[in-house]
Amino acid sequence: MGIEMALGRQVDIAINHDEQAIRMHKTNHPSTLHLTEDIFKVDLQKYVAGRHVALMWASPDCTSHSKAKGGQPRKSGLRILPWAVYKHAKSILPDVIIMENVEEIQQWGPLDKNGRPIPERKGEDYRKFVAAMKSLGYDFDSQELVAADYGAPTTRKRWYAIFRRDGKAIVWPEPTYSKNGVPKQWKECGDYIDWSDIGKSIFDRPKPLADATMKRIANGYVKYVVNNPHPYMVNNKSEVGFLIQYHGEQKEGDSRGQLLTEPIKTIDTSNRYGLVTAFVTKFYKTGIGQGCDEPLHTITTSPGHFGLISAFLIKYYGTGCGQTPSSPIGTITTKDRFGLVNVVTEINGEKYMLKDIFLRMLKPEELKLMQGFPTDYIIDRDYAWKPYPKSEQVKRIGNSVVPIMAEALVNANCGYLKAGKREPSPKVYIQRNGQVAFG
Repeated sequence: MGIEMALGRQVDIAINHDEQAIRMHKTNHPSTLHLTEDIFKVDLQKYVAGRHVALMWASPDCTSHSKAKGGQPRKSGLRILPWAVYKHAKSILPDVIIMENVEEIQQWGPLDKNGRPIPERKGEDYRKFVAAMKSLGYDFDSQELVAADYGAPTTRKRWYAIFRRDGKAIVWPEPTYSKNGVPKQWKECGDYIDWSDIGKSIFDRPKPLADATMKRIANGYVKYVVNNPHPYMVNNKSEVGFLIQYHGEQKEGDSRGQLLTEPIKTIDTSNRYGLVTAFVTKFYKTGIGQGCDEPLHTITTSPGHFGLISAFLIKYYGTGCGQTPSSPIGTITTKDRFGLVNVVTEINGEKYMLKDIFLRMLKPEELKLMQGFPTDYIIDRDYAWKPYPKSEQVKRIGNSVVPIMAEALVNANCGYLKAGKREPSPKVYIQRNGQVAFG
């Protein structure tokens, strides 16, 4: 998509071993020749047929290089995929090759018998690969770039490499955004949320939320609302929002999540982001509330000056997900298992009390926009109008190159190939005779 955004034309050939990835790409790029083949086995010479190749983009599978693998064994078959780039470069000699991968690819080296990297040989295979590409006559340079610096509402960081053999200089696009606002402030992921759907209350659900989820929500509320001087205010200013991540917490009481005033962190192939919306009610004037064991303070003629703080109980065992004080307490064990959450916080100089908390997962369409795709890009169905499940949509987004990054890199290095402006993704429909048509 990023190449089309830069050059105003669809790519000639797209290759992927994943049939679903090809089907989604074909939906949006019907003029492209799509090959569902192993990148190592495909014969590109056959399809290029002697024509000059100006640009090739390569994003070999990164899972066996990524730090997300932790201490797990790597798959040697996936780690050698960059050599497929060398194979095709040698065969068809593109003028420019742009590669994208996780930054850990620079540590690419041999594995021991247990499938784990050998520390003292880190980077050995990476250097061999770069040397092999240079032997074909390519100049080389690489940088680690953050997508948010170029206008995408995600802080996804990736290694980008540029190889070129046409004598022209390798160019790195200048950042147009930054965290500190120079020249412009990073885009807020909150701008891409569908605020007409805030999910449902975390309390009194037929299937209670897991303890870990409730802890994430509670920790997040403390971090992003109570202890934050500028929480993210939603809609009519009676709601505050933040994201939680469904990963293990780093330490007790910590919250893995983020404010909605920031770009979203890296989107992976599974939906791990939950949108939390907390409803709050303002305390008027300078009132800070009072205890229930004392007479009610002076009642004025203005309604709404008093409200009962909506406290809730969090259970720290089993599958308990919390409850409101209005319902009977759950089974009391011999250990202290209940915590009372009763929060009054100050936002922009005004005191607020917590009323309720809603939760839902981010939608594929929201993740699509946060990844930097245009609004018209089709992810919910294929070219034959077959719908995609949400899990498949999220997987495709997580595996994608941030289009804005591809656009910036291609513009900077291959702007001379520009053919016009990108047309919106086609509307797909099936004619009465059963033929698929694009309009």
